[in-house]
Amino acid sequence: MIPQVFKEVIDLGDGREISIETGKLAKQAHGSVVVQSGKCMLLCTVVSNYRQADVDFLPLTVDYREKFAAAGRYPGGFFKREARPSDGEVLTMRLVDRVLRPLFPKDYHSETQVMIQLMSNDEDVMPDAMAGLAASAAIQLSDFPFECPISEARVARVNGEFVINPSRAQLAESDIDMMIGASADSVMMVEGEMDEISEEEMTEAIKFAHEAIKVQCAAQVKLAEAFGKKEVREYEGEREEADLAKKIHDMAYDKVYAVAKAGSSKHERGAAFAEIKEEIKATFSEEELEDYGGLVSKYYSKAEKTAVRDLTLNEGLRLDGRKTTDIRPIWCEVDYLPSTHGSSIFTRGETQALATVTLGTSREANKIDMPSYEGEETFYLHYNFPPFCTGEARPIRGTSRREVGHGNLAQRALKGMIPEDCPYTVRVVSEVLESNGSSSMATVCSGTMALMDAGVQLKKPVSGIAMGLISDADSGKYAVLSDILGDEDHLGDMDFKVTGTADGITACQMDIKVKGLSYEILVNALQQARDGRLHILEKLTDTIAAPNAEVKEHAPTMITRRIPNEFIGSLIGPGGKVIQELQKETDTTIVINEDPVTEEGIVEVLGVGTKGIDAVLAKIDSLLFKPEVGSVYEVKVIKMLDFGAVVEYMDAPGNEVLLHVSELAWERTENVSDVVNMGDVFDVKYFGVDSRTRKEKVSRKAILPKPEGYVARPPRDNNRGGRDNNRGRDNRGRDNRRDDRRPREDKKED
Repeated sequence: MIPQVFKEVIDLGDGREISIETGKLAKQAHGSVVVQSGKCMLLCTVVSNYRQADVDFLPLTVDYREKFAAAGRYPGGFFKREARPSDGEVLTMRLVDRVLRPLFPKDYHSETQVMIQLMSNDEDVMPDAMAGLAASAAIQLSDFPFECPISEARVARVNGEFVINPSRAQLAESDIDMMIGASADSVMMVEGEMDEISEEEMTEAIKFAHEAIKVQCAAQVKLAEAFGKKEVREYEGEREEADLAKKIHDMAYDKVYAVAKAGSSKHERGAAFAEIKEEIKATFSEEELEDYGGLVSKYYSKAEKTAVRDLTLNEGLRLDGRKTTDIRPIWCEVDYLPSTHGSSIFTRGETQALATVTLGTSREANKIDMPSYEGEETFYLHYNFPPFCTGEARPIRGTSRREVGHGNLAQRALKGMIPEDCPYTVRVVSEVLESNGSSSMATVCSGTMALMDAGVQLKKPVSGIAMGLISDADSGKYAVLSDILGDEDHLGDMDFKVTGTADGITACQMDIKVKGLSYEILVNALQQARDGRLHILEKLTDTIAAPNAEVKEHAPTMITRRIPNEFIGSLIGPGGKVIQELQKETDTTIVINEDPVTEEGIVEVLGVGTKGIDAVLAKIDSLLFKPEVGSVYEVKVIKMLDFGAVVEYMDAPGNEVLLHVSELAWERTENVSDVVNMGDVFDVKYFGVDSRTRKEKVSRKAILPKPEGYVARPPRDNNRGGRDNNRGRDNRGRDNRRDDRRPREDKKED
């Protein structure tokens, strides 16, 4: 039976469209759609168990994968099957998860999976921009309890004009690359990188993307209505006890308020809050605690959150005693680790990041191999968040999605400040040693100083700050918080990270937890973030004002040399013998790449100190050396022969030529050693390739004065003895050789 297909089309302008289709594929999933733009096709399926899981959170999994078959390719490596997700796929999962998760009810705890797959690739369409749309559209066709449709869109600015979901080529020319996640009413997520744009320009870009998202949300509603919107499933929510909630609130509120107002440290404050909680629990009998289950802890947490928020809204004070615009104390240090190529420590309050920089050749570039994109990064940043940085002991299970996301944010913040002519591949690693507040912004700050310490000539230093928000819809009060604590992130309404130079924003990441955040509040938050960012930037430049002029003594120096393609083989040698021996002899690393545009070889020479590098450059110069006819060159005798001396050009070691005995001196030379000896250095004149011998000819005597009375010998006569080349014939052409041949008949007789 032919399935009934339902379809909606969204016009993106410029002849581009996005279609959302359902009814053909994956019909046993609770919701499934195919989203297509050009030849790019995403299949999204959603499933949620009907039984609540025994947890107090939503066990939501968002999985995004790109199939290599979608691009007509095989997976790279030995194992020819898609395995663990790439960083690019993980970043897309995070983008979708951050928008979906807040829209599920807080008491909905069923295992839920959103699976998005790239089934067909189009080089002109970036699939991650449609992943949020696909996820929300599939959920709209299900019976999940989900607040409202959402979507995500990428916005770029090309030649001053905003573009929705640009191609990769357009993105390369853009000064903005932002992903916006929103419902029809509210912006909920922003993430991206920019080329030092202003706060006003960023706001305009968000508004432009939001208008496009409204159209995509409306298309989802129309598709669900045509398909037949299912009734929202019933589920068993969390138990509620209003009287118990009020009782605990009354017992806890004033005590928590007083502790919060005292402005203590994280551990002191945590211990005081835990004591209040235990005092409240002690007022209940064991039977009551068993009956109420986790309600006592739940209602205490609500009371604590309310008290802390009220303190900020009413008195403008925060948990650690700061005012809303205050930045925690900062101290910095560079060149902390003696053996790294660059290092720094950035400490802000109870957050600390130690960054290191390593310099390498293009061989160390981070290669990206995805069905939708192939390339490499010559600047990349890795972020590590070990358990001890928060005073915890927990299992270590490899790099988490959070670490990938935070590292990517810091990388995007800094990469625009790496100069285009930087010869190195640069790797920054951030080790978070303490965390109470934004460690990703600490990573940006420590990364900036470590790069400057390493001698990377940053265009401008970059700093970052995390902003928060506490708001009350009923009273209209709100407070924007600079440099938020971990607790303020948890109890607040917004987590907004902004990075930039003194001249503009380079990256951002924003998650909003409340509906209807006004653009007025957003602009105020951006302006306050700028003030805080500049304050932090001043602390960084007080520590290290400018990049070091040179790399450290133990760090490698990189020299790049271009050579014609025809000389690459000579430098490499048969089976790589020449280049391998050269690297071993000079203790350097040599990497050769071909430039297809200029048809030249790019030779990268990396080494500590100048001795080895100079030796490699001398070898390259010798390969490229071409003597000019008529020029005089200094040479050295390196081999003695009976018929001449082999000499080496002093300006190009390794380039040898034969100096024939006849070109040593004007006088007749019987023995080569009568004129020159091993190791002698003198000048010779270059005559090019001799037409007779077809070998290069140089002469010592040509630049010496002729002896007085010198008479040149007559040219050699090849017809010595009156004979010419027709040996055995007389001048009349007759054969005068002895003829011993017998008559033919004699031969027959024999």
